[in-house]
Amino acid sequence: MFGMTISTSFWVWLLKVIWIPSVPLYILYRYLKYKKGRAMLIGKVVLITGASSGLGEALAHKFYMCGCRLILASRRRDELERVKNDLMKRLADIPTYAPVVLELDLSDFTTMEERMETALSIFSHIDILINNGGISYRGDIMSTNTDVDYKVMLVNYFGQVAITKALLPSMTRRGSGHIITVSSVQGKIAIPHRSAYAASKHALQAFCDTLRAEVASTGVKVTLISPGYIHTRLSMNAITGSGHTYGVMDEATATGYTPEYVAQRILEAVIADEKDVVISSLGPRLAILLRCLLPRLYFYIMRRRAKKLSHAMHGGPTGGHQQPPGARKNK
Repeated sequence: MFGMTISTSFWVWLLKVIWIPSVPLYILYRYLKYKKGRAMLIGKVVLITGASSGLGEALAHKFYMCGCRLILASRRRDELERVKNDLMKRLADIPTYAPVVLELDLSDFTTMEERMETALSIFSHIDILINNGGISYRGDIMSTNTDVDYKVMLVNYFGQVAITKALLPSMTRRGSGHIITVSSVQGKIAIPHRSAYAASKHALQAFCDTLRAEVASTGVKVTLISPGYIHTRLSMNAITGSGHTYGVMDEATATGYTPEYVAQRILEAVIADEKDVVISSLGPRLAILLRCLLPRLYFYIMRRRAKKLSHAMHGGPTGGHQQPPGARKNK
């Protein structure tokens, strides 16, 4: 008993003397490391796709306030100009640079190399590429037109790959660069009625894992970001299996993380050179773990989810397929 008392006292003493004082020191270390990394971003050239709204817009604000030279890319030039004007109205305690607007359509695969040559000509190089643009999808596999699968894959996967490949040679020649790709937790697990979207994000996961290994010796870094639900208009702008616009704000999306929170987490991942980052609540993290450790249980849960969604969308097992409220033809 005496020995046990000494042992317990020793661990209590160790906790008080070593562990507890080390916590604030560790926090201070992380803070100073973040400040140093943030300072090193000043003057870096950052290309952000999908920068006209949502997470892309939030990322533009975060990196602009770090003193980066931004190239804002998207299809909607008028919205890019709005984001640019909003940025230039902000006051910063470090030198900032006027952002440059670049019209870019991720589905126009044939002009991607030319567009990236234009991007490179602006500042002669690009330090950080943030592949953020993309579209979402809602629908079951059987009622989804194949051209919808093609469009989602073209924008979410082939568009990102084309941009990356167009910029990669200049990064490897310089011996530096950082490629950040915004994927999704659905790139790690697949859920019902998201087949085209999940497939495109799974492809991104594989591409980035391979790319990271292949360019490791060149000085180019690769970071994959897998967020959960973010409160943006992504679900509103999602396409359905028939090509219509979904037009509905999902409850999970409406209660998701703010774009500003996710953008800050991505900024921290860039500074810390994190390789694979999941930004989500506990539920998706457990689902990812479950898929690896207990796949039969995961498949059972997904089967139940698919059945529930099917009843909701079809009005029962014998009902006809219905478009979601507010659905409109995608143009």
